[in-house]
Amino acid sequence: MDIDFPLVLVVLTFATGLIWLADKLFLRERRLAAARANGTASEEAIEDEAEEPKEPYLVDLSRSFFPVLAIVLVLRSFLVEPFQIPSGSMLPTLEVGDFILVNKYAYGLRLPVAGTKILEVGDPERGDVMVFRYPKDGETNYIKRVIGMPGDRIRYRDKQLYINGEKVETRFVARLPPVELRREDLGDVEHDIFLTMGRPGASGEGEWVVPEDHYFVMGDNRDNSNDSRYWGTVPDELVVGKAFGIWMHWKSLTSLPSFDRVGGIE
Repeated sequence: MDIDFPLVLVVLTFATGLIWLADKLFLRERRLAAARANGTASEEAIEDEAEEPKEPYLVDLSRSFFPVLAIVLVLRSFLVEPFQIPSGSMLPTLEVGDFILVNKYAYGLRLPVAGTKILEVGDPERGDVMVFRYPKDGETNYIKRVIGMPGDRIRYRDKQLYINGEKVETRFVARLPPVELRREDLGDVEHDIFLTMGRPGASGEGEWVVPEDHYFVMGDNRDNSNDSRYWGTVPDELVVGKAFGIWMHWKSLTSLPSFDRVGGIE
């Protein structure tokens, strides 16, 4: 069973915060009153905090961890969140084992776990590499490239992409059997894609109209990507953020981390 880390982080932050606050407001005074009544500490020593009764272990633990958890929660929920690439669907842009950084505020500030947008900042744009929650379960994080905006008509036929009737231009770069490397022009964004040589173009073919507040996404590894061609568009409420950089590559526990791929994402 997958662990819902954001939920765990929220629960731990609020739990440690409540324990710390309860001690600050109520429990500490009770300990001091008990110490005065038992005569285990003088009034002067208590005032100087020289002989203040020892905090319970759980209170001490909460006081130590709450600030750290709160900072991590804010950074991860509203600023930047790290992700690991688990599959090759975004090759050649992203490789299996890439650790990426995702801008959480680029598309608006959202509440952790619930994902409700509380502040409009910006919207996904065509060509962005976007992290979102898989529409079929609303939980699993996916990463794909934004191809279609709300209202767009998308067609994919014979390995060729069309947006609103206009052919999306690509140019040949190299043959890297079993794939062909091509450069695709999505308006302001140019990026590389893989097309599998010798595979029929019928895979993922079709025509779609993108609903309002939805996005059509595809993987850069066009013949090896589970994307909007198969399960539909991504609603805005499932958007997580914009991937903007690779900070480490670590393919498996049997290999050493590498920093050769550190850099931005096209």
